[in-house]
Formats: sequence, C-alpha cells, structure tokens
Amino acid sequence: MNQSVWGPVQQDMHHLLTRHPDDVPAVVEQLTELQRILDRVPPLLHDNPLSDFNRLYLQITEGVLERLYAGRFADPAFLSRLDVEFAARYFDALRAWSDASPRCPQVWAGLFRRIPDPGHHPLPAAGAGINAHVNFDLPFALVTTFDHLGTDPIDDGDQHHDYLQINAIFAAAVPGLSTGYLDRWQVLIDTMSGTLDDWWQGDAETYTRNVAWRNAQKLWSMRHDMAATDRERAHLDRISADLGRLLLSPLGAFLQ
Repeated sequence: MNQSVWGPVQQDMHHLLTRHPDDVPAVVEQLTELQRILDRVPPLLHDNPLSDFNRLYLQITEGVLERLYAGRFADPAFLSRLDVEFAARYFDALRAWSDASPRCPQVWAGLFRRIPDPGHHPLPAAGAGINAHVNFDLPFALVTTFDHLGTDPIDDGDQHHDYLQINAIFAAAVPGLSTGYLDRWQVLIDTMSGTLDDWWQGDAETYTRNVAWRNAQKLWSMRHDMAATDRERAHLDRISADLGRLLLSPLGAFLQ
C-alpha cells in the first residue's frame, strides 16, 4: 500500500479494497465506509479532493438504489449490473494507486496526487472525479455489463432509456456543478481544438454520459480485438486526463 497517500488509515483502506461488492446495496455500503476513511486522511481531514468526489458519487449511487427499490427501471438487472461494474473500476483505480502500480489510469492518478493538496476547491475536485469516472470508466463498465447480460448497446431500447435516467439523478445531486460552473468550463473547452472539444458541450452531465454511451458502442464493436481496445483505452485515458488537469488547475479554482 502507498503509505505516503493513506498514512494512518492505510490498514483500513487495505481492508476496504479487499472487498468486491456484487450488488448495489453493497456498493453503497462500501462507498459509505470509504467516505469515513477518506475523511480521516491527513493532513486535511474531511476536506480533500477525493473525499469531495466520493461524497457526490455516494449520493448518486444512493439515488440509483432508491429508483431500483421503487421499480423505476424497465430492466433493473441491467442497471444493477452496470452500477456494480461502474463502481468496480473506481475501486480498481484505488487499488492500483494504493499499490503504486503503473496500471493506475492517468486520469485517476491526477486526482489521487492531489489528495494532500491544501489548495483544492470542492467543485473542481468533484468535476475532476466525474470526468475520470464518466469519461473514462463508464464506457468500459457498459461494455462489461452488456457482455455479462448477453445484450447489445442499442439506442432507444429499455436499457438505453434506463441508462438515461441517471442524468436526472446527476442533475439532482450536482446543482452546484450544473448551475454556472460547468457553463463557464464549456466556454473554455469550446475554444480548444482537437478531441477535447467533443467532451463538454450543452448540458454537461447529459452530454458527457451520451458520449460515454457512444464510446461504449465503439468499444463493443472492437471487443474481440484486444490491440484496438487497448489503443482506445489509452486514448480515452489521455484525453480525460488532459481535461482533469484543466479542472484541477488554478484556472479551475478561479472559475469556481
């Protein structure tokens, strides 16, 4: 484990990361425990970039669980599996970082390095976590879910409509991000050339999740070509890491 990151909570983090939740209630339980651990990471305590993101992610996952219990999804097996696969990638990134493994995605490493940073700001930190988890993790979680269920990523089907319900949960959970802050980032990103311009337009959370769906369809089409999949993984990691650095830069704090 990477003691320089977790310090006195190293053993608690190690114990947490030995578990692999297999349903949505277990994901909520593990995120809740992770929040308690992150709130004890020195030197800031209760106030670090990963804690800011995890608190938001926990709230969103609780919203998914509430809708599952309420029978709001047409295909609850799909949403449940997707939620588990999605969380698994976050926990995998934490394991890789804790073990100082080069397998930790660049986009997550950029956020994890900022854990002891006394100059962080909550909105950029939460935005950087959303960027890593949605722009990078989500397409691969979708592909694994479709493979597990033996279905295909078809537009306008029950699974797609259930997937789009998550936008409403995002909107309820992140009013601070969707009111003003991301609008200002949109102006900045729209001035940039290259692939980053495609990440952040219109309603940011909705658009980004739609991009993740399209990227999942692209990955699904190449799923039997490991070399092509690895190239696409590196590409998505690189461009999402670039955006993460912008969100965590002094400019991110200025825009907050």
